Amino acid sequence: MSFRLSQRDKDIIGFINQFRAVDRDSLVELFFKQLKSPINACNSVMVRLYRLGLVERTQQYSPTVYLPVDAKIKKNSQKILHFLSILDIYKQMCTYSAPKQVIVEDKPTGRKGGIEPDLFCIFKGSPFWIEIQRNQYSEQKMQEKVNLYEEFFFSDEWKALQWQPEGRSAIFPSLILITPFRYAVSSEHIRIIQMASIHELMEKYKGSSNQQRNTNQRTSPSPGVIKINLN
Repeated sequence: MSFRLSQRDKDIIGFINQFRAVDRDSLVELFFKQLKSPINACNSVMVRLYRLGLVERTQQYSPTVYLPVDAKIKKNSQKILHFLSILDIYKQMCTYSAPKQVIVEDKPTGRKGGIEPDLFCIFKGSPFWIEIQRNQYSEQKMQEKVNLYEEFFFSDEWKALQWQPEGRSAIFPSLILITPFRYAVSSEHIRIIQMASIHELMEKYKGSSNQQRNTNQRTSPSPGVIKINLN
């Protein structure tokens, strides 16, 4: 090929491939906000990458949403909104600390019928699996989802996942349910956090170190279950 890609070009393409659907304003926020005219700069770059055949796009949404060139979703698919919801959670995290080891639509069991969190990441030093539930489901269905995580916990397969810390005890991630609804789900073996947003999560844990220390002194989590402290 006769064209040369900048590192930012490569980063943008990689990011779109990772998150599957990325809107123009998110690209502005993540890659161009330091520039004098970030929207114009973003538009110029994305038009160039599109014309080079390195990204796909759909104008079914406003602003434009960009997709991988090998995207297997239709340009008017509701799945795009799902991926944008995942992206929104990621961006919320970035306002506090950039997540690491990010996996979109993680499939840690490697088989059908296992857990399939919308997002895995290590955030502020702690691993999380995140389920985004914008629609309301029955208590039974949500508990069944939690039960799948418990099954995986007892399998011990999670101890061999590639992101586990070397030379230290394996850690089972906490499960965050991002939902505007409150479900009466429970587990004696994994930590479940229900919040409407990452912002709400951070507000809850902000300044609560003493309270959490007292709670940890009264309770003994199962081995391998992480004690989160997002301060």
